[in-house]
Amino acid sequence: MASFLKSGYFMLTVDVIIPTYKPNDEFIKLMDMLEKQLVMPKHIILINTEKKIYDEFLNKHPGFEERYSNLLVKHVTKEEFNHGGTRNLGASISDADCFLFMTQDAIPKDFMLISNLLKALEDETVAAAYARQYPRPECNLTERYNRKFNYPAESMRKTQADKEKLGIKTYFCSNVCAMYRRDIFEKLGGFINKTIFNEDMIYAGTAMQAGYAVCYVAEAAVVHSHNYTCMQQFHRNFDLGVSQIDHPEIFGDLKSENEGIKMVKRSVGHFAHIGKHYLIPNYILLCASRWLGYKLGRNYKKLPKWLINACTMNKQYWKQI
Repeated sequence: MASFLKSGYFMLTVDVIIPTYKPNDEFIKLMDMLEKQLVMPKHIILINTEKKIYDEFLNKHPGFEERYSNLLVKHVTKEEFNHGGTRNLGASISDADCFLFMTQDAIPKDFMLISNLLKALEDETVAAAYARQYPRPECNLTERYNRKFNYPAESMRKTQADKEKLGIKTYFCSNVCAMYRRDIFEKLGGFINKTIFNEDMIYAGTAMQAGYAVCYVAEAAVVHSHNYTCMQQFHRNFDLGVSQIDHPEIFGDLKSENEGIKMVKRSVGHFAHIGKHYLIPNYILLCASRWLGYKLGRNYKKLPKWLINACTMNKQYWKQI
């Protein structure tokens, strides 16, 4: 504990910003874990989509807002929600030195999440720091290995100089749980206001191109995973492809395919090594769904509107453009 008290980052203030939609019982676990952090957030700011649904949640959990004296809630409509703009709204409400963006389904693994991320931001050249993601207990083996592949045990400091070595992973950053320095965030103009997906990677790429670093902090951890179906992966990767083709200034000279092929080879090898050969056919089908969605997304400008609506995960976005 003494080493933390001597460290300069302990003097920085932090707000936690969480976009919410249909919060459930698990969300209360997240709130309780945030309240028990070694470094307490100054405010927990909820940018909630659809007030009526949030009010229903309050009726099921009387006294919820009273439990958290540092809670601030701002409501937006479904039409107003956007991955970048909604988070920028949260940042505009905050007056802290740093803000931690989280999703409502990510649960801090311990009480050191905020302090470990803040430690990385002690370095004034670090624009953002993101946490490790551990799989949920009910997570399937495929997603469990993907978490291990994308969130290894070793921390990493990434700069523009790593682009040749890391490729697309250079700009990887996840707003499932990522902390940002306010001074750099404001200097760079925050997140892009309207984007279908990937606002975190677009910001990370912009920051690195401006000479800043982004840190992956393996010691900072949340529990977060999904058992996506093939169709869900297809929709998700369609939007991923759209976001990349819409931002050539970030992704134009980076290829995702090489990283994807590496993950497929390692995953298949892992399943064979542990004697789970029966998982391989379904995994290949899952990967094919990702690839098809991604390729269609990157070519969305050639597609009719009805097909785009059938492929996208975020139908509301296409009503905004």
